[in-house]
Amino acid sequence: MTRANILLSALLVACALGLVSSQYRARKLFVDVERAQAQAAQLEVGWNQLQVEQTALAKASLIDTKARRELTMQSISQDRTLHLVVDPVDRVVRLGSPLPDLAAVGGKSQRRGKPAGAR
Repeated sequence: MTRANILLSALLVACALGLVSSQYRARKLFVDVERAQAQAAQLEVGWNQLQVEQTALAKASLIDTKARRELTMQSISQDRTLHLVVDPVDRVVRLGSPLPDLAAVGGKSQRRGKPAGAR
């Protein structure tokens, strides 16, 4: 009977030590998770600030202003501008006008869309 009590007491002490060590590990992991979540929140705030800054810096007017002031760039005049038109079917490149004639383009597509014999 005494041996059984000693054996059960030793088993109880081992279980208690196992419980204490597992609780310690769980608390340590919980603290690590909390730190990681706090760091993730800080990184998210930093990422959002960088996106706002990038949006502000990528505005066309800001880019144009910096190009004119810091790089002394100028706009190209119409007489020095070439507009190229690429025909995807024939794979031919030709000179074109700045804005294609929309009426001519619309008229061609309407004629193609009608069935033969319909007027």
